[in-house]
Amino acid sequence: MDLSRVRNFSIIAHIDHGKSTLADRLLEVTGTIEKRKMREQVLDSMELERERGITIKMQPVRMDYSLAGEKYVLNLIDTPGHIDFSYEVSRSLKAVEGVLLLVDAAQGIQAQTFTVLNMAQELGLTIIPVLNKIDLPNARVEEVKAEVVNLLNCSPVEVICVSGKTGAGVDQLLETIVRRIPPAKAEFDADASVRALVFDFEYSTHKGVVVYVRVLDGQIKKGDNLSFFASGEKFTVLDLGFFRPGQVSRDCLEAGDIGYLVTGIKKPGEAKVGDTVISPLAPLPPVPGYMTPKPVVWASVYPESQDDFALLKQSLERLHLQDASLSFDEESSGALGRGFRCGFLGMLHLEIITERLKREFGLVLIVTTPSISYRLISKQSGSEMMVYSPHLFPLETKDWQVFETWVAIRIITPANYLSPLVQLLHEHEAEIVAMDNFGHGRTVLNVKMSLRELMRGFFDELKSASSGFASFSYELSSERQAEVARLDVLVNSEIISAFSRIVSGRRVQREAEDMAERLKNLMPKQLITIKIQVQGLGRILAARSISALRKDVTDYLYGGDITRKMKLREKQKKGKKKMQQMGRVNIPQEVFLKMMKNGD
Repeated sequence: MDLSRVRNFSIIAHIDHGKSTLADRLLEVTGTIEKRKMREQVLDSMELERERGITIKMQPVRMDYSLAGEKYVLNLIDTPGHIDFSYEVSRSLKAVEGVLLLVDAAQGIQAQTFTVLNMAQELGLTIIPVLNKIDLPNARVEEVKAEVVNLLNCSPVEVICVSGKTGAGVDQLLETIVRRIPPAKAEFDADASVRALVFDFEYSTHKGVVVYVRVLDGQIKKGDNLSFFASGEKFTVLDLGFFRPGQVSRDCLEAGDIGYLVTGIKKPGEAKVGDTVISPLAPLPPVPGYMTPKPVVWASVYPESQDDFALLKQSLERLHLQDASLSFDEESSGALGRGFRCGFLGMLHLEIITERLKREFGLVLIVTTPSISYRLISKQSGSEMMVYSPHLFPLETKDWQVFETWVAIRIITPANYLSPLVQLLHEHEAEIVAMDNFGHGRTVLNVKMSLRELMRGFFDELKSASSGFASFSYELSSERQAEVARLDVLVNSEIISAFSRIVSGRRVQREAEDMAERLKNLMPKQLITIKIQVQGLGRILAARSISALRKDVTDYLYGGDITRKMKLREKQKKGKKKMQQMGRVNIPQEVFLKMMKNGD
């Protein structure tokens, strides 16, 4: 295929602005999928994606299109919209020359629109502004078009109006893609060696690692001997082809193509996103890759039954092969046994991974309260340590300087919700940096907040306070000194590390009281008295007790000498005292599950 006839592009947008629906129409209009085989969200193959109506994994697809008697190849990469998966978006943008910036004609520009736009602009990609959902009764086409023109500093005629639902304007959009997105081009001569960028991969039990590549130079054929630049691992191409959207085998892939390579590699860790596939006989220079994504949220995951530990480990390894941003390390807890400390890109990422572990591998899990990492510097020695788990945090911080990650947040909200939002930001210890009008009665807030507070249910509370009308995006900003304390739950003087939490110094007493009361309400009575304490700041902050179960040992006696009853009660009293000294409290698994859930 002539390179001048190839167009590679992505669709980027705020979540729920209709990327997947528009992709459906593009596939339908170009005849890539027959009408009888069409379904909604055709590129969202994962059951969880279809159920939630969101894109989690990027998905490439190749379309054939004819314009003015000329045949073109359009390679689309459909990307996720949720902020937790912006890493997936950044990877796909490295493999294309242009993007469709999609904006909902009813909602207008949202916070995440800025984030994805900045990514595309930094890479110097051609941006085609597209107004979607123009068929909606509440669509504000002219107003939102003016917002887009102002944002991109472009002409109103450059904004394409479409409806992903009805297909209106899709033909004009396809023509614009061909005319405005630059054709794919190779950096080296056509006779040069092979070079391809790995932007994603999957693992198949039978085929091994299947890498998704954008071929930059040369030609790849079945049977070629290639290698990964970073790992040095060599492999033979067992199969290759395109996505339509399922994998369609071909004899070769040429420069400009987006496709897949079956490597046959069964070892984990050899293929990495951002690596360059080269020919070991005539290696070309590697492509500048991506930064490895750093987890921002940590949570411990334990199998409900320790018999499932090996299955949990195997399942996490399988998911890591599909999702390089997931990290995990083995750990053990006295109360919960062996499990894994896992790192995630955000709360939705955590939710998706745990849901997949349950659905795809049949695991019943206990997931601890999510936390972030802290950097601690000793005031005496100057030594540093990173703490990812609350039970490893120092009991007292007077000998340490504690640093935590802060984030820069952009919130776009209707002006009439400003008052409850400002109150919410105060509760989450946030700083409002700037506040500006954003047209159509909306206000944009630029805010700084600790990542710890962001993970404390901020997103749900924001939606509640704004009746769902506010949108937000965030990016990691800087480190600041933290005023936090560790809270431990003691049950009959024994620390239960699974319940340990790190909380704001301002809320220590309130959180301690809440934890003690919640555990008291969840714990069933046992044969001994249960003493619940929550400690922090070097002292006991809250305490509750649960009385022991009582049995009337004289119930079977009918009358008789009172001393007989007294002897039986005295014997029971001694037995209770001995049991109190020797007995241990059994915390049922459902108590752990409910405590973790309520602690989110």
